[in-house]
Amino acid sequence: MNPIFQRLALLTGAEALEALGNTRVIVFGVGGVGSWCAEALARSGVGHITIVDSDTVCVTNVNRQVQATPGTVGRFKVDVLKDRLLDINPGCDVSAFGKVFSRESVGEFGIESADYVIDAIDSLSHKLDLIEYTAAARILLFSSMGMAQKLDPTRLKTADIWETQGCPLARLVRSGLRKRGFQGHFTVVYSAEQLPLSAGVAAACGSARCLCPTRNSDDPNAPEESFHQRAEWCSSKKVINGSAVTVTAVAGMILGSLVIQNVYARYHQPEVILHG
Repeated sequence: MNPIFQRLALLTGAEALEALGNTRVIVFGVGGVGSWCAEALARSGVGHITIVDSDTVCVTNVNRQVQATPGTVGRFKVDVLKDRLLDINPGCDVSAFGKVFSRESVGEFGIESADYVIDAIDSLSHKLDLIEYTAAARILLFSSMGMAQKLDPTRLKTADIWETQGCPLARLVRSGLRKRGFQGHFTVVYSAEQLPLSAGVAAACGSARCLCPTRNSDDPNAPEESFHQRAEWCSSKKVINGSAVTVTAVAGMILGSLVIQNVYARYHQPEVILHG
């Protein structure tokens, strides 16, 4: 047994820990929620982790994303996170795709070979596409709903998507799925908390008002990779909402826990296995 996971093995038993080592999980979106989920999986002995995100680290990510530091601004999120996951568990098989999930790219990520898919995508249309695809492929999906404008992590819940209440993104997901004729089931993490919008000015990553360093910064000799690529998709957002690590990280940990609990249940509590 790898001593890194000795304390977890005391909980799960050797068989479940070995099963985690053989488990394949794909995490779509490694921002404030997905990055912490990927970390939870790596620290729990999951042996095969694929991370997918086209974005680069923005300075405004530092407050909530595990791979974001002032020193990683401008680098691809998946590249920085892959290094971190391998530092945690060098024996983990980590694949990183700096790409957008879409209907056009769906075949590039090996979804059919995954045991679990984590949806931490922000874009509604891509989120719906992933939900439909995993259902058709019969892959167990765990999905994050909206985690912005929230401060109280104790209000987070898990439920079937059709049983969620009070979450604006979950409402949009349900509506979108109905329009597509989708009738499947999957578990989501969500919160009904919704704080009022701040009166502050929100700068958008990738726009002329981006807060990240640029080539015109005070240090013209700084390496190219230290500068933001001004390519983040959120530059097209109408509103940039506030978010706190105490909420996003807990949501990510819950998603990781759903995977771990599901694997554990196969050996110890088969009557409570979570089905998609």
